Amino acid sequence: MSGLRTAQSVRSTPEGLLWEPSERWVRGRKGDVTVVDSRHPVLVWEPSLPVPQYAFPRGDVREDLLRPARNPRPGAHSGSKIFYDLAVDGELLENAAWTFPAAELAGHIAFEWFGRSGKGLDHWYEEEEEIFVHPRDPHKRVDAIPSSRHIQVTVDGTLLADTRRPVLLFETALPTRYYIPREDVRMDLLTASDHHTACPYKGVAAYWSTAGGANLVWSYPEPLAAVAVIKGLLAFYNEVVDITVDGELRERPVTPFSAMLRQSSRRGRGPA
Repeated sequence: MSGLRTAQSVRSTPEGLLWEPSERWVRGRKGDVTVVDSRHPVLVWEPSLPVPQYAFPRGDVREDLLRPARNPRPGAHSGSKIFYDLAVDGELLENAAWTFPAAELAGHIAFEWFGRSGKGLDHWYEEEEEIFVHPRDPHKRVDAIPSSRHIQVTVDGTLLADTRRPVLLFETALPTRYYIPREDVRMDLLTASDHHTACPYKGVAAYWSTAGGANLVWSYPEPLAAVAVIKGLLAFYNEVVDITVDGELRERPVTPFSAMLRQSSRRGRGPA
């Protein structure tokens, strides 16, 4: 991870944390209450997490809404020892905030994100754009590029997609995803699912299941502006399907999704 960042911008702590200042204006809300409003956040990478988190100067946080945690989580967040419960509109969210165990970050408070724990803030914004799941990594790229490659997708020997007009999505640390127009997909072999996921780089995805019952196909009906070209196109988890590119069968990649997808397929449902 550190190899993707410049020595000038990223600092490290003896505890193994990486952090860097951000110039983005970030706000976090619980209901109608703004809990965080900061123009000087820092991004923090914990050794055990592949994605960053925000920490905020105490002066940018509604500390009057924080209470010393009744049931702190010793050892969580790289050994943090100071945790806070958040009290908003009569609701108490346990361990919703904490301070990292590093002298350089002692004056900052971090918060759980709703999508990660179910007990954080409801909405987060960078400038005027709502962001989801976790902060976007400034050292990660997501490029969606129209192509004329010949893409074929086969599931258990059945050809489900065949196109010469895909959009290839290149995302740092993940395999290339092939987004295919619906007209080139056997939609009659797919079943719409009520499963949805959110991505801070692409938006909210809807899913379809295959005959095996697993949610292996997704689409972004309203993607974020940076990847607007994938709107309505369908992609398949190449970890568990066979994808042929210009006549060459690609090896199934191994990613953090692989084990989850295999388990989901055995249970006959999609990934959580």
